[in-house]
Amino acid sequence: MTAAQVSAHNPLANATGYELMLSKLAGDKRRLKQIQSLSRKIDAKREMLPDYAPWISGALSAQGGGQDEVLMTVMVWMIDTGNFTAALPIVRYAIKHKLFLPDQYQRTLACLVVEEMADTAMNGRALGEVIDVAGLQEIAEITQAEDMPDQVKAKLFKAIAYGLSEHNKPAAADYFRKALALHPKCGVIKDLERLEREMKNKAAEK
Repeated sequence: MTAAQVSAHNPLANATGYELMLSKLAGDKRRLKQIQSLSRKIDAKREMLPDYAPWISGALSAQGGGQDEVLMTVMVWMIDTGNFTAALPIVRYAIKHKLFLPDQYQRTLACLVVEEMADTAMNGRALGEVIDVAGLQEIAEITQAEDMPDQVKAKLFKAIAYGLSEHNKPAAADYFRKALALHPKCGVIKDLERLEREMKNKAAEK
């Protein structure tokens, strides 16, 4: 069989590593499109993510800075599944090298990362999960200088505040105030008032 015949039977026979990963990504995206349940999509992403670990590790180690659709899509999937720890190095890398998201994402990198992390944290809280405060605070630091709607950054501060509200009420109150300053209708006024009453009552007991 000639090389041309081999290529005809296997179009990826001479593909680069990146092309192979793009092909895998396309297949995984097709699989996700066939799943209607959001929770099942997230479970499927969790199953898929380990397959991309070697590629992600290699890309971050190389620090090449080139646009990488695989890297950026996997970053979003990590955020979707609540794996902020794994996503944060990619976020730092992407912002450092000014990478952009694939076309299907209609927001800037910083805006999507902040909003998706805040929403994922709040959705998890509704299910009784603990908010990853350290991860959210790190993303606030990483994206501090990035431009995005005030409402989006307010979401992040709100999520951090809820994560802190049980064990660090003064810090939680500060984050609630930051959220309110950016977006007065972000829905935290009653929570802030409750925290302030609790702190006042605790101070009065001393």
